[in-house]
Amino acid sequence: MKAQQALGKKFLFVSRWGESLDIANTIKTEGHEVKLFIEDRESKEIGYGFLDKVTKWEKHIDWADIIIFDYTGYGKIASELRASGKLVIGGTEYTDKLELDRNFGQSELKKHKIKVLPSKEFISFNEAINYVESNPNTYVIKPCGETQELKQLLFVGSDDEGLDVIRVLKAYEKSWGNDFGNFQLQRKVKGVEISIAAFFNGKEFVYPINITFEHKKLFPKELGVSTGEMGTSMFWTKDSPIFDATLLKFQNTLAKNNFIGHIDINCIVNGNGIYPLEFTSRFGYPQIFIQRAGINEPIGEMFLKIASGKSFKINVKKGFQVGAFIVVPPFPYDDKKTFKLFSKDAVVVFKKNGKEGVHPMHLKKVNDEWLITGNMGIAVLVTGVGQTMKDAQKMMYNRISNVIINNAYYRTDIGDRWAEDSDKLWSWGLL
Repeated sequence: MKAQQALGKKFLFVSRWGESLDIANTIKTEGHEVKLFIEDRESKEIGYGFLDKVTKWEKHIDWADIIIFDYTGYGKIASELRASGKLVIGGTEYTDKLELDRNFGQSELKKHKIKVLPSKEFISFNEAINYVESNPNTYVIKPCGETQELKQLLFVGSDDEGLDVIRVLKAYEKSWGNDFGNFQLQRKVKGVEISIAAFFNGKEFVYPINITFEHKKLFPKELGVSTGEMGTSMFWTKDSPIFDATLLKFQNTLAKNNFIGHIDINCIVNGNGIYPLEFTSRFGYPQIFIQRAGINEPIGEMFLKIASGKSFKINVKKGFQVGAFIVVPPFPYDDKKTFKLFSKDAVVVFKKNGKEGVHPMHLKKVNDEWLITGNMGIAVLVTGVGQTMKDAQKMMYNRISNVIINNAYYRTDIGDRWAEDSDKLWSWGLL
């Protein structure tokens, strides 16, 4: 034990909502010292009992060997800390802007000679309605800036004339008035939605890269409201035509900005081409936890190598990884009264011993029991791995059946799309 502690490093996690609890907790079990700061007031209890929590992260900068920012918006301070010689995983002002300012993200894609879908930004609902009436088509409504955190406001139209989009814009005008902020209307195309992600060490991408299929709707078969995410299937690969056509073209720009962290680009692909939709220039959730299920090396060591700018290949499992969120009311809505009534302090019970593949999300630990806290109702993420997608799904759903949470719900079809999606991707030469 003493030898392990001699090797242990000091990790300081600066978290917006407490999303990095599972990663921080894993690094602690690997023999490192870990402190966690959570910015959001409603999420402050997350991680209590699991980790050493701090109320002012800035006081612990000198203590830390490495600082990890788990969300967008910390780019300026992350860059300053890097410039002062600190090991840091996190964004830059440039990568923050890529994610938060959709217009900027689209213009950067064009600048890097990447084909994008037509889109237009608005601040007035009336202007947007007039635009759709003058240019009838299928559109997606995408909130920008802070409002984009409310994933249920994203609306994907299906009417060829845009009549459904007009109806939703009118509803938003009534309920939000002038508080909605900027939003984008983007032309919708049919195809396979796919994300290409990779870690970046300040100079170059670290291989292999990660190919992800997100399941964003609340119910199986893509029914119901858009959530941030209900689950994801993925695999690691050493090369991808979609990566070459999108993220790889940003390698020099990211190096120039000394970006050190994780970046993801979400695309729609079809027989006509690859259309990038948006950037996530930080860890994806639940992506990072499912990635961890497929990584064979200690994640703390991996982060230290990335932050130090080392060139190396990540040791990953062959095959597939899947993960599904188990959530409770009021997810995906923000309703404090419902959360208090149905979910606050609800216990996560395991039928049999063994928490393998069950990742704590918005939880605290009291007398060794996992209790739900926060205010959003995301209890745990459950992962599975396997040589085939079916094997990975089977492992994940077996693990889910071992978890009992009152009033919980989850999707029963995470990974099912793979059979059809993979056929299409092969036929378009994109796998």
